[in-house]
Amino acid sequence: MMPIAEMSALEGIPAFLRNQPKSLIAGVDEVGRGSLFGPVFAGVVMLPLEDLSDLVKLGVKDSKKLTSRGREKMFQALLSYGCTYRLGYATAQEIDRLNILQASLLAMYRAVQKLKPEPLCCLVDGQFPIPGLMLPQYTLIKGDARSPLIAAASIIAKCTRDALITRFAQKYPQYGLSAHQGYGTLIHRQALKRYGPTPQHRLSFAPLSRN
Repeated sequence: MMPIAEMSALEGIPAFLRNQPKSLIAGVDEVGRGSLFGPVFAGVVMLPLEDLSDLVKLGVKDSKKLTSRGREKMFQALLSYGCTYRLGYATAQEIDRLNILQASLLAMYRAVQKLKPEPLCCLVDGQFPIPGLMLPQYTLIKGDARSPLIAAASIIAKCTRDALITRFAQKYPQYGLSAHQGYGTLIHRQALKRYGPTPQHRLSFAPLSRN
């Protein structure tokens, strides 16, 4: 993995596009793929090419490298900066029907489709392009650690999903969702054995798929 110090504002953007400074560039990432509970979320952030270096100056980094408090601080910094962002998601039922990869790509598609005006291109975290997206897109493996634009999208998506799961924790207090955000911790798995799944659980995921 590329060290955070080497994060480049132009990482993943083809050379022939780098001389168009006022062009809008988008970066998209998803969160919640490995969770047993709730939707998979995608965030997309869009900025003019010439402003991408400002994200590096803000200290944007992969959301997984930040504490919960650090993510919230960075989320607020991004909002104060004035980033254009949108969100998309795919439900637990869509995940079970499509599989997690296709549902993640669907969440990304829904987020990018909300952008107005349309960006010149979109940087996509991972190795798979977004099906049906009618604009140039460039995939970037480990993009959330390499591109500040994708990293910003991951932070916004993570904070938004965490807030949603916190609300679900009030509805389903017996699962301890506030502590693990729906991931398969021992406490969560024990609660599933005792109480069974909710309508927000992903029934295609182990251990639920074995029941």
